[in-house]
Amino acid sequence: MAQAGTVGRILDTAEVLFAQKGFAETSLRAITSKAGVNLAAVNYHFGSKEALIQAVFERFLTPFSLALDAKLVEMETSGIPDTLENVLGIVFRLAMGTHPDDPQRAAIFFRLSGQAYSQPQGHLREYLHVHYGAVFARLQHHLQQAVPGVPPMELFWRVQFSLGAVIFTLSGMQSLQSISKADFNMDASTADITRRLLPFLVGGIQADVSGLLHGDSQGG
Repeated sequence: MAQAGTVGRILDTAEVLFAQKGFAETSLRAITSKAGVNLAAVNYHFGSKEALIQAVFERFLTPFSLALDAKLVEMETSGIPDTLENVLGIVFRLAMGTHPDDPQRAAIFFRLSGQAYSQPQGHLREYLHVHYGAVFARLQHHLQQAVPGVPPMELFWRVQFSLGAVIFTLSGMQSLQSISKADFNMDASTADITRRLLPFLVGGIQADVSGLLHGDSQGG
């Protein structure tokens, strides 16, 4: 278990059920039943289902964002160049290493992230903006510095497409490893997969924009 006690049992259960079934489809009753607690405990510790969803994300994102902010500050003060390989490499290492004692929790978090995109939660978007907006704005700045020729709006879309690839790949890690073994007789570790994913993302984000911008002007 990632956290002991009643609160820990509720969070451990909620994150798994939310990741598997989605936010709307997972009832508080289902969470309390599986966690072995009563509904009053959820109300006492969290107050609402929305607050519980926020707490699930907080448990992943707070250590990640603190570590990411520290690494970005280190880049700024030590003169490490803003390349996509450097910036995305930091993000990958931190995302996969936030819970080294339980690697499966990284996959759970990426499944939760996918649910957040497919089942938009207005309260969650606002919560994440308030609590983590500053560090992600700093990350966005470093990404823009790495590809100064990519306009900000185009960078936004490329980052969203990249997130889609990351969420799909890392949330379905076990399935991809099984396919790799069955089709190519290759045992692909998490490190193997992320090493293949990183250059794919770099190539997509820094791709030449001249043709796209020409097409936009023609379309307008």
